[in-house]
Amino acid sequence: MLSGNGEITVYWRPGCVFCMKLWTQLRVTGTRYRPVNIWRDPDAAAFVRSVNDGNETVPTVRVVSPSGTESVLTNPSLAEVRQALTA
Repeated sequence: MLSGNGEITVYWRPGCVFCMKLWTQLRVTGTRYRPVNIWRDPDAAAFVRSVNDGNETVPTVRVVSPSGTESVLTNPSLAEVRQALTA
């Protein structure tokens, strides 16, 4: 989803406290994102495994900056997500 400064997709699964923490931080700062449940989307689960050495580690965040630079971050902080948006 467009955040106003780029596109953020958060890959998650139910019960992930790290995902909930990141969502809270994104919401508090008004940063828009698209959540994708990897337990309901096999293609999303395959993507997460492909960028995490075969592991379904979440949250995995795909960020596309306004300039088109793509970053994939595993269990990032809010600061890391924001930094990727400005790349």
